[in-house]
Amino acid sequence: MAWPCDPENIYISHFPETREIWSYGSGYGGNALLGKKCFALRIASTMAKRDGWMAEHMLIMAVTSPENERKYIAAAFPSSCGKTNMAMMIPSLPGWKIETIGDDIAWLRVGDDGRLYAINPEAGYFGVAPGTSNTTNKNALETLRENCIFTNVAETMDGDVWWRNLTDEPPEKLIDWRGNEWLADKDSETLPAHPNSRFTAPAKQSPSYSGDADNPDGVPISAILFGGRRTDAVPLVTQAKDWNHGVFLGAIMSSETTAAAAGQVGNVRFDPFAMLPFTGYNMGDYISHWLEMGEKGDSDKMPKLFWVNWFRKDENGDYIWPGFGENNRVLKWIFELDDIDKEADEATATEMQNETPIGSLPKSSSLDCEGLNGLDISPLIEFDGESWKQEIPKIKEHFTSLGERLPKEMWEHLDALEAELSQN
Repeated sequence: MAWPCDPENIYISHFPETREIWSYGSGYGGNALLGKKCFALRIASTMAKRDGWMAEHMLIMAVTSPENERKYIAAAFPSSCGKTNMAMMIPSLPGWKIETIGDDIAWLRVGDDGRLYAINPEAGYFGVAPGTSNTTNKNALETLRENCIFTNVAETMDGDVWWRNLTDEPPEKLIDWRGNEWLADKDSETLPAHPNSRFTAPAKQSPSYSGDADNPDGVPISAILFGGRRTDAVPLVTQAKDWNHGVFLGAIMSSETTAAAAGQVGNVRFDPFAMLPFTGYNMGDYISHWLEMGEKGDSDKMPKLFWVNWFRKDENGDYIWPGFGENNRVLKWIFELDDIDKEADEATATEMQNETPIGSLPKSSSLDCEGLNGLDISPLIEFDGESWKQEIPKIKEHFTSLGERLPKEMWEHLDALEAELSQN
């Protein structure tokens, strides 16, 4: 068996007290690249808890409007839920610009002005290859033009790489990720590239790379998004009622598992803040730290918190929202809400939102859907109370599993949600 794989004896051990990591037997990037998840999240999160900052599984992006107003947004998604695609987004709306500061990890601190600032501690990108194409993420492919490392992809006969959706049709002949010959007309039922095959490349090769990524003071964050893959229940975008309520939404964030996570594909798994595999200390204490960070900052200047879901499906099992560059439409709504909030224009904010038991959802008139060919977005922005009643027992089980150190505020928010649902 090729080094470094020893699947019967895999050890990835962390020692937060001494800031050490021991890794053996796994060639998977998150385990073999020790500076990434192991240090920049698991060890760093314990350092951050002790010293009063945050190490998070988040992308960081700069969003500039046609009026040249610039805001910075961070987003926490589980692996293979679109962080890299969003960080490198090519907006569909004219005049908007997206620049990449980071695609996976953010370190955040409260500045002297009471705002939350973020830096990207990484020098490169580490993304899931299957599904990455000129259609889904042109900037990513441009980034991979040279100086790249690929893992578990297929190899073409001329020495290039290939994975699912890189081209409309696979080449007739490939060397699969195990090193065996693969023929399109004979082996179409097998996958020539592993579903969790990866690429890594220097960040500065990306056409969307932002010079702000080199600012040692970081960038001020206006909004933080939480999101995962949910085919039902979770709306397209929900604004939390306040910071503590946003922490509650982050704590109940769930996603249907993909090949990037351990376990059976398609199961709904709770993944608070997309950090369940990456927090280096007790999860209850971690959620408490989020509440503490809200208290450290100026409540009028701290980021607004949102829950997004690009993955709702219709009765035929098809995705309703087109995603990718069209996600800029959701960012535009968030962008405009932030401006309204600064102006304290409550009447205009009310025109843009509907209040629901889980937070504020967009009114259809406030979400820019021009050019979407008459797409009916009503299923995406409606609150389904019956579905949420079914979520309550799952959330209770999830909270119980987090133990006695889960802050009482989380149970209080859950009790309030259950009470409000019972009235409808």
